[in-house]
Order: sequence, then structure tokens, then C-alpha cells
Amino acid sequence: MRLLKKIHHLLIAFLIINSLNAQEKPTSTKEVVTGKINDATITINYGSPSVRAREIWGKLVPFNQVWRAGANDATTFETDKEITVEGSKLPAGKYSFFVLPNDKECIIIFNKEAKQWGAYKYKEKEDQLRVTVKQKVAKSKAEKLAYTIDKNTITLSWDNWDIPVSVK
Repeated sequence: MRLLKKIHHLLIAFLIINSLNAQEKPTSTKEVVTGKINDATITINYGSPSVRAREIWGKLVPFNQVWRAGANDATTFETDKEITVEGSKLPAGKYSFFVLPNDKECIIIFNKEAKQWGAYKYKEKEDQLRVTVKQKVAKSKAEKLAYTIDKNTITLSWDNWDIPVSVK
């Protein structure tokens, strides 16, 4: 009888622990950043993954492949007014935002199909704008991917890279 009670208690403990583990926070949180550049309101929605001791650039995020610039759904970039990105016009609207990285520079892509899961169904023919920028080695490592909107720059920061994009 005692053995049966012990087995019963172990089973209950196992179920409780399993239940608690199943309710952990997701590793990639949903984030939103909004800011103004000149008169345009810009909103970026993205999944923010963590580095978690992984090699990011060139490994987890392969070079020369379109990347969703975040986790889960493709990152979206919305502007309520026309803006100039790296010298090229981007009409007001909502876009999916992709990055095509390599070890020397990154191609930033604004795609007209805003609602996408990852980059799996990405179609180049739907690109509204592509610009090329140079990434910088970050002053400090960013464990979680983050976007910042400053006076005239949008920056993607993750791991040891900052990817600044000039906006006017």
C-alpha cells in the first residue's frame, strides 16, 4: 500500500512539474516600437529572439539568404507618410521588413506583402524597396533583438551587430 501511495505522489508531482514547464514564457517575445522621424509615425512589430549562446550572424541567420528580421511572423514596418530610406522614396503603408545579410553589408527589403510567416513565402517581385547598408560592430552585445527609432535612423541591434538605416 505504501508503494502505491509513493507512486501516486510521484505521478502527481510529475504532472505538476510538466504543467508548470508548459506554461513558460515563449523564448521570442512580441515587441512593438513606435517613433517619429520628421512628421512620419513609424511602427515596427517584431518577434524578439535571444542569442542564448548561439552564433547568430552567418550561422543561425545565414549569410546571403532573406531573413525575417526577427522571430516567428515576418517583421512589419509601417509608416503613415512617405519617407526617404537611404536616399530612396518609400510610400506610406505597411510592409514586411526583411534583411539579406552578408559579412560586409546588408540589403534591407520592404516587401508589399505585409502579413507573412517568416520568409518562407517571400517573393522578390513584391518588393517595394531595397537598399544596401553597412552593419557596424556594436559597442555592447544585445542579448535580445531590438529595434530603435531615433531622429533620422532606425537601427536593428542583435548580438554584436547594429544595422543602421538612414530615414528622412
